[in-house]
Amino acid sequence: MPDITWEVAFCGEGANCFRIGTDADGNAYIAVSGAEDRYLTDTREALATLIREIKAGKADHLL
Repeated sequence: MPDITWEVAFCGEGANCFRIGTDADGNAYIAVSGAEDRYLTDTREALATLIREIKAGKADHLL
């Protein structure tokens, strides 16, 4: 398992909590809080793009 530095969990209503992490090699990780051993990974650039697109409302149709 890579050496991931996890941020504090982001929680929605109820128990919907996610954590974002990074490593020294420039990778980013997203996991359900409490299940950090099962994560999605990509580059930090890809994570930044995802966050920008969500902030721009491009995922609002999923809500």
